[in-house]
Amino acid sequence: MKDSADENIRYSIEGKVFIIEIHRPEKKNALLPGMYAALAAGLRQANETVDVNVILIRGVDDCFTSGNDVSGFIASATPSAERPSVAFMNALNESAKPIVAAISGLAIGIGTTLLFHCDLIYASDSCFLQLPFSRLGLCPEAGSSYLLPKQIGHVRAAELLLLGERFSASKAKEYGIINEVLPQDQYLEFAMNKAQELAALPADSVQTSKALIKRGQQSAVSEIIGIELDEFARLLETPDAQAIVQAFFDKKKSA
Repeated sequence: MKDSADENIRYSIEGKVFIIEIHRPEKKNALLPGMYAALAAGLRQANETVDVNVILIRGVDDCFTSGNDVSGFIASATPSAERPSVAFMNALNESAKPIVAAISGLAIGIGTTLLFHCDLIYASDSCFLQLPFSRLGLCPEAGSSYLLPKQIGHVRAAELLLLGERFSASKAKEYGIINEVLPQDQYLEFAMNKAQELAALPADSVQTSKALIKRGQQSAVSEIIGIELDEFARLLETPDAQAIVQAFFDKKKSA
C-alpha cells in the first residue's frame, strides 16, 4: 500500500477494507487542495488493489468534514476543471468498488455531497449535515444537483439545496440519504462491521450489482459535475459571493 501524500489524509487496510480517514481535527477536517488530491489517490489505489473489496471513508470521531477550507480554496490558482477537488469528485463517481461512509459531527458541503456517491452510509446521532451553497452565493457541486433529486425527489431536494439549512442525521435517514443512525460510541464500529460484511461477499457479484444499480449514471454525473463547475466558477465571481467571502475573512481577522 502506498502512503498518503498528505498528512491530513490517512490510509489503512483492515482485512479487505481500504480505510480513508480525514484527519485535520484542529480545523474541523476542512479540506485543502492537497487533501482532495490524497482522497482521490486513495480511491484510485483502493480500486486498483486486488485484495481490497470495499472502501470506507471516515473522519475523526467528532467531525466528518466541515467542507472546503475557504482560505485554500480561494488561494488556489489552478483552473477550475483541474482542481484536486474535481479529481476527487470524479474518483467517487468512477469507483467500481462499493464505498461505505461513517459520519459524525459536521458533514458540510462536500461532506454531504460526497455521500450521494456512497453505497452505505452510517451516521452518529450527533451528526448534522448541510448543503449551504445558496447561502454562500454558489450552486451545488459533485453532481448533487442531479443525484439528490434522483434519490429523494424534487421537493425534498429543493428544501435541502435551496434553503441550505442544517439538518439532522435522523432527518437524513427519514429522507433516504443515509442507512442508519447510531449512538456516537457505536457508529464507527457499526459501519466497519458492515464494510467487513460486504467485503466478505463475492467481490465480482457485489461490484457487478453496484454497476447494475448505477447503470447509465456515471456518464450523466460526469457531465453534470462539469456543468455545475462552470456555474460555480461564474457565481464565485459575483458580488453576492464575493461579499460573503470577504465577510468570512473579516470575521477571521477580528477573531
